[in-house]
Amino acid sequence: MLGFIVAKNSCPIVLIHGFMGWGEDEMGNYNYWGGKSDYVQMLTDQGHNVYEVSVGPVSSNWERAVEVYYQLKGGQVDYGKNHSKKYSIIQKPKNKNYKGLYPQWDASNPIHLIGHSMGGQTARMLDYLLTQNIYENEDLLEDSKLLGGVTNHAILSITSISTPHNGTTLAEIVRKTIPFIQYFVGIAGVVGTDFYSFDLEQWGFRRMLKESWADYISRMRNHKAWSTKNISSWDLSLSGAEEINNFLQISPNIYYFSIITSTTIKKEGSSQHFPSKGTSIITKTRSKILGSRSGYWANGSETDSTWYENDGVVNSISMYAPTSKLNGPDPSSKYFEDELLMRGQWYWMKFTEMDHWNIIGHLGNKERKKVSKDFFLYHAKRLKLLALD
Repeated sequence: MLGFIVAKNSCPIVLIHGFMGWGEDEMGNYNYWGGKSDYVQMLTDQGHNVYEVSVGPVSSNWERAVEVYYQLKGGQVDYGKNHSKKYSIIQKPKNKNYKGLYPQWDASNPIHLIGHSMGGQTARMLDYLLTQNIYENEDLLEDSKLLGGVTNHAILSITSISTPHNGTTLAEIVRKTIPFIQYFVGIAGVVGTDFYSFDLEQWGFRRMLKESWADYISRMRNHKAWSTKNISSWDLSLSGAEEINNFLQISPNIYYFSIITSTTIKKEGSSQHFPSKGTSIITKTRSKILGSRSGYWANGSETDSTWYENDGVVNSISMYAPTSKLNGPDPSSKYFEDELLMRGQWYWMKFTEMDHWNIIGHLGNKERKKVSKDFFLYHAKRLKLLALD
């Protein structure tokens, strides 16, 4: 254990939720980070400075990353002229204008990013948008606080939790993830969509007056955005994730941590995986499907049995570190407590008997919930030990 620590940095922690996630107060008193517990308050009580952002739950990583930036820095969201023209979206949605949770954020005041599920991809996309020149056309830079310049050293660390760095084989992920959200809505006691929003104003999509929750979901599922590559389902697919990994390069300035979750065990005499003891009822069916079926890239190539182990939503092998045919795998190694950590490589930690939701405080039994709380408390201390220089 870390025991008594002398902090080497006091950088704030920024929490980025995953696919179909929600922000503070959007599920009443039921928290994305902690469920019936409040992990933001728990970490704050331990002396950590924590910010929770709320980004598009089904939007692309590009748009989610842009939203993280403006929620922290403040100002009018600007997805960029080129991106907006390419996908026929509203470049600057009027209702996405923020005061700023941490407006002083810059290279002199860096942050720690912790992303769950798709939030890990979003964190990496944010680093890309910060550190690269983004062009409106071949000759003209974007006229944007985020996209129009380069900011290095603004992120000290990125932690991905149960992130599908290389995609997930969960086919029709939208349809198969909606039951989780319906469950959370039920236990949160919120009324329909009075709290939860799909935040797709850039597509001109919003809830209609007196529209039912079922109709709202149905319209979202049938929106034209799903036929484009500018949406979560593409980014979370095997081919979509590979495409992202072709240009999201690992940074030599950032510490990387990857948290692996698994709620399946290998069946004796078979390569297939089945749900382990303690897996929640709502997760069991999907973990069994992922544990026995292949996934496919757009070129028709097929995953092998190493992809069977999973956490009910994401294949465990996909969580370790990003890889692509163009760049190969990012450097990665198992985390050891007394090891001298280096920037520019992933350190992974694996939690068995923890599903996709248990790790952030949902659905688990007492033992799994304790593991989740202990991890967040421990990891927040670990982040404070990272050197700024």
